[in-house]
Amino acid sequence: MKSLALLLLLALAVAAVAAYGIYVPIGPAAGTSDEAATYVDIATGTGTQAIAAQLEAAGVLRSRFAFDLLRAVKGGKLIAGEYRFNQPATALEVYLRMARGDIYTIPLTIPEGYNIFEIAQAVASAGFGSREDFLAAERSQTALIADINPNATSLEGYLFPDTYRFPRNATQIQMLAAMVRRFRQVTAQLGLIDNPTGNIARTVILASLIEKEVNQDAERTLVASVFTNRLAEGIPLATDPSVIYAALLDGQYRGAIYASDLQSNSPYNTYRHAGLPPGPIANPGVAALKAALAPAQTDFLYFVADAEGHSRFSTTLKEHSQQVEAYRRALHQPILVPRPYARNPHHHPRSGTR
Repeated sequence: MKSLALLLLLALAVAAVAAYGIYVPIGPAAGTSDEAATYVDIATGTGTQAIAAQLEAAGVLRSRFAFDLLRAVKGGKLIAGEYRFNQPATALEVYLRMARGDIYTIPLTIPEGYNIFEIAQAVASAGFGSREDFLAAERSQTALIADINPNATSLEGYLFPDTYRFPRNATQIQMLAAMVRRFRQVTAQLGLIDNPTGNIARTVILASLIEKEVNQDAERTLVASVFTNRLAEGIPLATDPSVIYAALLDGQYRGAIYASDLQSNSPYNTYRHAGLPPGPIANPGVAALKAALAPAQTDFLYFVADAEGHSRFSTTLKEHSQQVEAYRRALHQPILVPRPYARNPHHHPRSGTR
């Protein structure tokens, strides 16, 4: 009887220790800042016992043996990755987090129409390295799109706008690969990648111009028709966003377009050079890509913004000039010699012959 009682007491003691290790929280104080939080990076292929030892050493487990017990009872697969602990947690909570792969990531949002310079700044602001390193990386990793654009000198246009979540230790090359992968997924759904008769590079360039020139989804196919009509007739596109992009590439953009910018000999200056620019000027979203793939069938050669920010389309320069005059009057501005497109009171009229 005494032996049985001792065994029972021992079992109760073991159970109490196990329960303490499993159900009593441990870890950083609640509300610990990001800088002071505990991060544990579990490498791919790490075994359960090694994971438990790593967590215990980091101070987020009371006992590695309690974690091993949970593994034996709960089963399942533990997901590798970096985990962030900024408040006390029980071993059970830690185990369940790892079983569902609740790894720590940092969000990075790339809006539609961002160019490589804006993406590079967003990457730097999120703490993923310097702007300059990102720009160097995106220019050096063109092999990522060599099969769809073998002549690309940059990944501009192929970094799909989306919200991404990356671990803290993600490299800029890994981030670029993820953005290109997302581009491939979306454009495959649109039928662009697998279209043997399609020109992917041309479509992406056209979509980037559409993305930068119009904010209303309903007007994108009409803007696309203006561009395709002008291309068909050999009329320069004369679109301001491409002039701005030329200045950005040269490190000369001053926040507005100047006469010297319009005289630039850059191949991106669509006032001086007919046809599409040599590459995309931004990273287009789904709506712009769809518009580039299927422009509306119109005779429009011009468009201008109205006072509400919508576009008004014209087939003749005379009609367009009247639209520009109405636009200026609505804004109480002096009438200027119009260019064929205009967006807002602080922006040059959009595109076309002068």
